[in-house]
Amino acid sequence: MFTSVDHEKFRALRITHVATRFEELIKDEANDDATPEELFLTAVDEALELRRSSRIEKLIRQAGFPLPEATVAEIAYPPGRGITPVRMKRYANHDWRADPTNLLIISPTGGGKTYLACAVGVAACHNEHTVHYTRMDELARRLVIARGDGIGHQTMLNKLSDVDLLIIDDFLTVGIDPNAASDLFSILANRDHRLPTIIVSQSGPAYWVEALPDKVAADSTVNRLANQSRTLNLGEIDMRRLRNQEAKATTGYWE
Repeated sequence: MFTSVDHEKFRALRITHVATRFEELIKDEANDDATPEELFLTAVDEALELRRSSRIEKLIRQAGFPLPEATVAEIAYPPGRGITPVRMKRYANHDWRADPTNLLIISPTGGGKTYLACAVGVAACHNEHTVHYTRMDELARRLVIARGDGIGHQTMLNKLSDVDLLIIDDFLTVGIDPNAASDLFSILANRDHRLPTIIVSQSGPAYWVEALPDKVAADSTVNRLANQSRTLNLGEIDMRRLRNQEAKATTGYWE
């Protein structure tokens, strides 16, 4: 139906997929009762969905999740974990750009914090938000190294300040360099009342104040995080142990 010249025009207009799909639909005898207009709109809808899927895949890839397959649908809710399907559905559908409220995810090691944070972050990508995931120790190391390049350092600070949703895992699990702590303060100050941050930690705000090297900056940093936030306290359940016990109970398990 379309000539090679036509396809060159489609490529110039960046509607190759629409044209190709429209041609396929026209040739399909199952669509004989549909009007050309209906088939064209179907091709357009499919092209838009394909582009959206590609954007989401790119957002997830660029976010740097350690668990990019994490999903809110697979979160477990054993008694005492402190979360519910309804609450997590709200986070999965949340408009992070419209609400700068931070989220603190707190539990001892093994509580499933990282999976939950990744699941929320992946859901944010599906809602077409930009997300950046990092561990605190990795972030601190990158900030210190970046200080050797003034332009690169500022570019990094700007990126972390402007991403729709910043996720910092293992927050202050280990000590932090004073220069990195200063950069952290700058990032969080730039995001304050503008964009949300998810903090994933084994400890709470009282410990963070003591762990940061500069006490004045520490008070301000923690105040920005904690006083405009929601908290998911996952309790004392060890999800790693629970998953291991479930695996042992399945048919065919061996060790």
